This record gives sequence, structure tokens and C-alpha cells, in this order.
Amino acid sequence: SGIDEEWGVELYGKLLETGGGKERMTAHWNEVGWPSDDLIPSDEEGRAAKVKALHLQKTDIFMDLIDEGSIPLRPGVLRLVDEAIENGVRLAVCSTSNEKAVSNLVKTLMGEERRSKFQIYAGDMVKVKKPAPDVYNMAVEDMGLDKSRCCIVEDTHIGLGAAKAAGISCLVTKSSYSADEDFTGASKIVDELGDDAESGVTIATLTSLLS
Repeated sequence: SGIDEEWGVELYGKLLETGGGKERMTAHWNEVGWPSDDLIPSDEEGRAAKVKALHLQKTDIFMDLIDEGSIPLRPGVLRLVDEAIENGVRLAVCSTSNEKAVSNLVKTLMGEERRSKFQIYAGDMVKVKKPAPDVYNMAVEDMGLDKSRCCIVEDTHIGLGAAKAAGISCLVTKSSYSADEDFTGASKIVDELGDDAESGVTIATLTSLLS
């Protein structure tokens, strides 16, 4: 793209305060200034088109990293998913990312059989992304669920905000990016789900959090 810019770990952690990849790029350049006109057009429509193209390029790189096995699941995810499937708990992924990326992520990291048990609701399926509750409200309505019988697992304060706005219980599992964020209002906060069922988060843990 010719844009000489690098987002390090610290900067990216701050940028994650904005939900959605395209929105994140736009907010960043609105704050620090846009690259020169020969790299990104100066008009709003041209900028939006360029940001969309850059985000697609980023998604393709991310997909390659997933396919290479360079991005592992966090501890306890597969264990908890398998427990949910065994107990007939309905599952959904509600993300600010696009549907293609989310579906491929679940299929590659969890396998086709587990992927078949998930409904996918992505950022490109709603008008407003997290911390707005739209994606969670869409999932509840589409799946015919009772919010009082649902529990969300999130890892950022943006996600927690969306869960709270939707009126759904939320367990937060901190990430390296979100460890210092304010999770006031979470139903429970943990460092990770944990690979050990005896000490980690289980379906019983999530059930105990239901409102």
C-alpha cells in the first residue's frame, strides 16, 4: 500500500478501544492525521474505499496466519466448547470482525464438527458494532433465546459494554491487551478459562451467573 506505519503492541492495545477494524483505522488517522493524498484520497468516499481495501488485505494476512497455525486458541476454549456441546448448550460467536474471518477462525482452530455447532453473528451483519448491543440482540432474536438464560464470554471492556447494554450476563476472561481495562459490571472476571475443569470455568460456572 506504500503506507509507512507500524502498529506495535502498546499502540494496538489503545486502538482496540474502538470496535471494528475499519472503524479502528479511521479513528486512528482522524486523530493523528491521514497519509498523503497519493496514498489515500482526501475525500470521505475515497478514504472509506481505501480503508476497506486495507482491511481486506489485513484479513487475508490474518487468515494465512490462522491456516499456518500461528494463532492458537487461548487455554480452556476447546474444553469449555466441548462441555457445552455435550450438554446441548446452544453456541454462537458474536464478533466485530467480518463473517468470513470469524467462520474461518472457528473452523480452522476448532474443527469442522465444532464449527457446525456454532451460529456466527459478525460485525458486517449489524448497523452498529460493539459496544452497541446490536450483534447480541440479533443473536438472541435469530436463535429464539431467552436473555435470562444466556451468558456471554468476553475479553474487552467494549465487549462487556455490549453485553451489559443487551442485558445479558457476562464473564470476562482478560487478555494481554485488556488486562488493565475497567470491567466494572462484569458477572465474573478471570484471567483465563483454564484447561483444567476442576479449577477453570465450566458450564456450571456460567450457569451460576445467569440473571
